[in-house]
Amino acid sequence: MTDIRKLDTAAADFLPQLDALLTWESVSDRSVNDTVLEIIDQVRARGDDALVEFSNRFDQCGASSMADLIIPPQRLQQAWDSIPAEQQQALEHAAERVRRYAERQKMASWDYLDEEGTLLGQQVTALDRVGLYVPGGKAAYPSSVIMNAVPAKVAGVAELIMVVPTPGGALNELVLAAARVSGVDRVFTIGGAQAVAALAYGTQSVPAVDKIVGPGNIYVATAKRHVFGQVGIDMIAGPSEILIICDGQTEPDWIAMDLFSQAEHDEDAQSILLCPDAAFIDRVEAAIDRLLPGMERREIIASALRQRGALIHCRDLDQAAELCNRIAPEHLELSLADPQAYLPKIRHAGAIFMGRYTSEPLGDYCAGPNHVLPTSRTARFSSPLGVYDFQKRSSLIMASAQGAQSLGRTASILARGEGLTAHARSAEYRLK
Repeated sequence: MTDIRKLDTAAADFLPQLDALLTWESVSDRSVNDTVLEIIDQVRARGDDALVEFSNRFDQCGASSMADLIIPPQRLQQAWDSIPAEQQQALEHAAERVRRYAERQKMASWDYLDEEGTLLGQQVTALDRVGLYVPGGKAAYPSSVIMNAVPAKVAGVAELIMVVPTPGGALNELVLAAARVSGVDRVFTIGGAQAVAALAYGTQSVPAVDKIVGPGNIYVATAKRHVFGQVGIDMIAGPSEILIICDGQTEPDWIAMDLFSQAEHDEDAQSILLCPDAAFIDRVEAAIDRLLPGMERREIIASALRQRGALIHCRDLDQAAELCNRIAPEHLELSLADPQAYLPKIRHAGAIFMGRYTSEPLGDYCAGPNHVLPTSRTARFSSPLGVYDFQKRSSLIMASAQGAQSLGRTASILARGEGLTAHARSAEYRLK
């Protein structure tokens, strides 16, 4: 038995149980924090020498100099040539779909003249240089390369710097091939907090960037917290999450496997089903117990479902929507007969997968929308990664002679009211 908890919204203590289930502490402990701060200080002080030292200490790279941690462009082409044709086609298909979706997200500059002839507007420009962190070690994620790099390039980012740890010096050909198809400009085989520090502050070999994106472990996340302000960051991501709202008419095996799809990430991942059909919930539970033994990552799945998973019986689909907005999940599946009619009820979710045939992994790899999504209830106030994360806006103001009169008088009054005389006189000098 999986021991996934079963909850009922009719229970008097349901909401406290739900809130306890949703709680996840993302803060690093003091030892992690202290280690990260020491690494950042060393990289800032010693540059490349510190990167070589930490790469050898933490990843056993055997590097004798920084040159050993730089991947030349021809190596990306070599990786591309070495992978099977079906993997090449899959990477190209995924990258092209992400690119087409991202093209629709581009913001354009605009301006207008007000009634006094003053020009007001907004100029949109791309970031100059972005750093992309790609996890290494236990797993390789070419999909992360595509999802982070392609929108940056669509936005017009001039230089994209990728860092990827290579424990034991082992390079993942699929990750390098994904970098080639996504337009990555430079690659360094460094990881951890030292890679984040190098991207934020620059070293003799690694150029400082304007923003750092991409997932990583607790050391990477902690380092991103510390360098924020020196550079921009995408987000501090928590464990993966899926919430499924089902009317009880989908194949139970499909729902069980969809729950598995996030639970297999790690033991802290969260998989929740909301359904008004108690009998269907029982069938999903039976499917979980039957399918789990055949999963390669069954121990991780079982642990995640036991610790943070739930099958929740709700009053009706209206209540399911209310609970969804309270949960604000990273991934939301609407496994319903008419998901588009239901959609207006949903206010908070990172990505919404509509209909019985739309499994969450389609979004992870190739549908088009980004798989970098807000977690830990942050979908209440934040959005998926997109082209807009690699563009910035500058306000435009060009006062006409007439506009300087009315605007100058208003500015003068308000500035003197705030006691800022130089502000007032600066505006008043233009008055007739």
